[in-house]
Amino acid sequence: MRSDLVRLTLLGSLTGLLAGLVVLSFRWVIEQGQRGFLPEGALGNYEALPWWGILALPLLSGLLLGLLFNRLPESLRKVGIVHVVHQMRHTGRPDLPWSNALVQFFAGAFAIIGGHSIDREGPSVHLGAAAGTQVGIRSTDMDTFTLTACGAAAAIAAAFNTPLTGVVFVIEVLGVRYRVDRFIPIITASVVAAILSQAVYGATPSFSIAPDLAMVSRYELFLLLLLGLATGLLAAVFIGLTEHSGRLAQNWKPSTAFTLAGLLTGLIGLAYPQILGVSYDTLSHILNSPMALLTLFGLMLGKLVATAVSVGFRLPGGLIGPSLIIGGALGQIMGVSVQGLFGFDTSPVGFYAIVGMLAMMSAVLRAPLAALLALLELTANLNVLFPGMIVVVGADIVARQLLGKESIFEHLRRLTAPKENTEED
Repeated sequence: MRSDLVRLTLLGSLTGLLAGLVVLSFRWVIEQGQRGFLPEGALGNYEALPWWGILALPLLSGLLLGLLFNRLPESLRKVGIVHVVHQMRHTGRPDLPWSNALVQFFAGAFAIIGGHSIDREGPSVHLGAAAGTQVGIRSTDMDTFTLTACGAAAAIAAAFNTPLTGVVFVIEVLGVRYRVDRFIPIITASVVAAILSQAVYGATPSFSIAPDLAMVSRYELFLLLLLGLATGLLAAVFIGLTEHSGRLAQNWKPSTAFTLAGLLTGLIGLAYPQILGVSYDTLSHILNSPMALLTLFGLMLGKLVATAVSVGFRLPGGLIGPSLIIGGALGQIMGVSVQGLFGFDTSPVGFYAIVGMLAMMSAVLRAPLAALLALLELTANLNVLFPGMIVVVGADIVARQLLGKESIFEHLRRLTAPKENTEED
């Protein structure tokens, strides 16, 4: 047993290294693509495009990507966290071949560079999990399962520089049961990927956060609870719209679905071009600078609709990043609205934005502990943990009451799972 643990931990280290390299390569391709054609070579600078560019970019990229997917066999179209969730939760042995991972890598990068309102973290989880599957291809079913979980955890660690969040993510989202002997390799893989990410991008998250955020008055507890309830309601709307979009496009050809998703994104982008692409530059602005309420509402609703339709229409991207932006915008709306409204001091708007951001992630993914750990790892600030717990609890309760205990990935999985597998639910 001791030798088995050592062997599996070494394989976990290898998985963390391989997953980290793949995820960082994926990020590099996206960044180089954006620098190559966006004005001034600035990442995420879609706002500087002319109006016709904002409209045409997601439309044409959606059409081209859809035509390519039309020619792919159905088996190769299975990508993203939904595919990983199905393999981890609903099969005896994860089957994540490199062929699907290659489709995810290049199609996901093309869609993000093309301005679609999706993220790079969803594809990263698929890429990392596929790396783990390949490392464990000659191992037992249980070892392969563990190494696949290692890859998924490493992907989250490399994407956000949050190694502990990556470990908890595989428990709450992928349904991996905790066992000490199985989680030592997962922790090792997550740490290796985080070290690799820090070596390339530094020990900072993907977006800047104002330091020393804290709750300044105990009277704010009521405001935080209110923010949590509002976040849970918004998360339910987001999940419902995503699932409805998925049902609508269930039998459409990819060329039709992707083109219409691109058209909708471009039309929304004419008013709010900040929604295009990964939008982490927009998130950094939300977290650090007060914005006009009308702009915040437009960004929040525009990102919600564009992402829900894009993900529902099966574009090869993720929704974790957009959920952070939607929640951050809602949090700043609360923070801006309460400034000077009551007879007590309130925290900076960035405080409300950061707790709203992670509460939205919790409610959408049904991952409250992962969200709280991400809050702690991203801010390195214990002062935000207690108020963050209040907001996360409120958001999770409301979302569960409205839509049940399952994450958005399970809702989407049902739309694509073979009919013989749906009876288990």
